[in-house]
Amino acid sequence: MTTTAPEQSTAPAASTPPSRGGRFTAAAANYIDERTSVSGLVKELGRKIFPDHWSFMLGEVALYSFVVILLSGTFLTFFFQPSMAEVVYDGSFVPLKGLQMSAAYSSTLHISFDVRGGLLFRQIHHWAALLFIAAIGLHMLRVYFTGAFRKPRELNWVIGFVLFVLAMGEGFTGYSLPDDLLSGNGLRIIDGLIKGIPVIGTWTSYLLFGGEFPGTKLVAMFYSIHILLLPAILVAALGLHLLLMVINKHTQFAGPGRTNENVVGVPILPVFAAKAGGFFFVVFGVIVLIASFFTINPIWTYGPYDPSPVSAGTQPDWYIGFADGALRLVPPGWEFVWLNHTWSFNIIAVILVLPVFLGLVAFYPFIEGWITGDKREHHIADRPRNAPTRTAIGAAGVTFYAVLWAAASSDLMSTHFKVSLEGVIHVLQALLFLGPIIAYLVTKRVCVGLQKKDREIALHGFESGRIVRLPGGEYIEVHEQLDEYERWRLVSFTEYTPLLMHPDENGRISPVQRLRASLSRWFFEDRISPPTKGELDQGHH
Repeated sequence: MTTTAPEQSTAPAASTPPSRGGRFTAAAANYIDERTSVSGLVKELGRKIFPDHWSFMLGEVALYSFVVILLSGTFLTFFFQPSMAEVVYDGSFVPLKGLQMSAAYSSTLHISFDVRGGLLFRQIHHWAALLFIAAIGLHMLRVYFTGAFRKPRELNWVIGFVLFVLAMGEGFTGYSLPDDLLSGNGLRIIDGLIKGIPVIGTWTSYLLFGGEFPGTKLVAMFYSIHILLLPAILVAALGLHLLLMVINKHTQFAGPGRTNENVVGVPILPVFAAKAGGFFFVVFGVIVLIASFFTINPIWTYGPYDPSPVSAGTQPDWYIGFADGALRLVPPGWEFVWLNHTWSFNIIAVILVLPVFLGLVAFYPFIEGWITGDKREHHIADRPRNAPTRTAIGAAGVTFYAVLWAAASSDLMSTHFKVSLEGVIHVLQALLFLGPIIAYLVTKRVCVGLQKKDREIALHGFESGRIVRLPGGEYIEVHEQLDEYERWRLVSFTEYTPLLMHPDENGRISPVQRLRASLSRWFFEDRISPPTKGELDQGHH
């Protein structure tokens, strides 16, 4: 038996017949659905729930800026000539008129000064690329500091890291295409790195550049990589990243009604889709606004690339700065000749250290999982303070990266602050080793202090500033108690304990087990347990 609500009517309601356009749309939708069954997929995806928090928008910014890159890059491909053939410039920019240059540089000047909207599209493309890489980096930091990389999202973390590396490669290849003096000097650094590899370095450089640097094939090769190979891999990796996010569910911060088994938020259709569409145009508009008012990469002021002049004060785009800074911080004199080969450890050290650093970032979820022995699924994001060792490790890694990044501008620091270049290098060399240690210790102490403060507030409330006198003459400060929702946020985290060593069937403990147990004790030392229900009840009384 069915019932009808009092306010509803069982009589058929009069309806306006659909318009011709509405009938056509309905027929087209029905035609497609009968042949593809796409409605089931739309229905399933449309019911997916996304939590609402500002930090989750960082991934959206990366996605939307990538769309802007594709749109603006498509426009630029119609006018750019990926050739290093020598031509004589005869365009609108008078200071370079009649100068011999590559076809790539000439076509870039043509886009900037003769194609309607060309300079705006060039700047949109460049700013969107910078925002894309920055948004990926910030998104990864958010995922790291909230522990959102843990099971079942370890593979998605690796895919996100691959996206970050591919984005850097995409940016570097695009940055090198105009064949101007600034990009040419950046490529010269890469050539020096390659030639610093023992035995195979010189041959690799000849193969890459098609002869002695700068060669004649590099721009054409980079162009193919920039518009075909890397974008295809990026699109595939991005699609896999989003697919795994849908399969594994989105993480959410702790709160009332939020558990490890549910997601509290809004469905994709229609709420999230409408918000995402609006946010895309906001991101697009901000990029266009920045591109309209702030010039970036004015290649006409640098001139065409010439290997003879080396311009001081040239810096790469910020995302490659850490590699350039690493080269500047290596002490001099790390070279010797052995077996008729020059072993330049001032370059080999950089080639070895940077992949190790990036490898630790890529495989950190598996390293932490091995140390902690945590095999559970995690869908609730941690507050960074509740994982002090992980947060301190992240702060140390960010500091290490920041020192390398700052070293890329050591010459500008010297000239702007009027200090010796050697002094700047020596300070940064010391900070490269001491900075991460200091950042680790300070961050961990801050996190533990914040945990203790949260525990005190959860047990006794927060200070109200009101002083009262008791009948016995004693003065006390009245504490305001938290409501249940705020208290839940402070106490809803899991306490972990170090791993215990278990002997094997022969009663022995292997060195690997001892190492793992030691690392586990270090990871969970100084931990603060969340208040129990009994402690909360006692504290309120």
